[in-house]
Amino acid sequence: MKNPHRTQRIAFFFLLLTTLLIVIPVGLIVVIIIQKGLPAINWQFLSAMPRQGMRAGGILPAIVGTFYLVSGAVTFALPIGLLAAIYLSEYSKGNKLTRLIKLAIVNLAGVPSVVYGLFGLALFVVFFKFGASILSGSLTLGIMILPIIITTSREALESVPQSFREVSLSLGASKWQTIRHIVLPNAVPGILTGTILGLGRAAGETAPILFTVAAFYLPRLPHSIFDQVMALPYHLYIISTQVPNVDEKVRYGTAFVLLALVLMMNLVAIIIRYKFRKNKKW
Repeated sequence: MKNPHRTQRIAFFFLLLTTLLIVIPVGLIVVIIIQKGLPAINWQFLSAMPRQGMRAGGILPAIVGTFYLVSGAVTFALPIGLLAAIYLSEYSKGNKLTRLIKLAIVNLAGVPSVVYGLFGLALFVVFFKFGASILSGSLTLGIMILPIIITTSREALESVPQSFREVSLSLGASKWQTIRHIVLPNAVPGILTGTILGLGRAAGETAPILFTVAAFYLPRLPHSIFDQVMALPYHLYIISTQVPNVDEKVRYGTAFVLLALVLMMNLVAIIIRYKFRKNKKW
């Protein structure tokens, strides 16, 4: 007869080993980026324009461009994704068409980013004639993170107990009033989780912005949504592969700034999510 305690210890060992195999490499990457990139961080590096073909100066245009693109993508994707999730969760019927739509949304979350880049190039840059611009890049990134936001928001809405809806409706509230005042407030933490995942992916992608917005070298800030911009992921790729004789600490400094920018945006969203979770009654 098998010893259940021995089996449990073996299972815990393999679970711990799997966790370490994931955490340790990620931790090493972060430590290396901080160790090699921190010496490059100073006020000039963060606030100056690039000079000498990006071998000197700062990365301000890339920082501002990344912030514009991520903000535009979330501004576009979050309302549409949330409305789509509300419809799929609260209004749609459980027929074959609805199941097919849900399956398609899940599959779209795994489409390679380069495909979204080509789609954005064909639709926004060429067809709508927005050109290579912040608008084209933001819309492309927004479409890319839309399946993530829809999926996580729908799961958050469906996790709210059905009894909450029944009590609200029994008190005379309409369906929309129930969704707005009961379901949505309780689903906000899950919705913000999807937003955090979307922020991280939008900020770190290179292929979509390569086709729709990113400039190789642009030592100025954008003046409108129809301007091109530099972006940290593409800038990091360029100075690492295309520009010779770039100091190593500049490359790692750029990676450190990108990592810090993503972490700061995620931290803000996590704090907001935590405050909403404290108000949950279940």
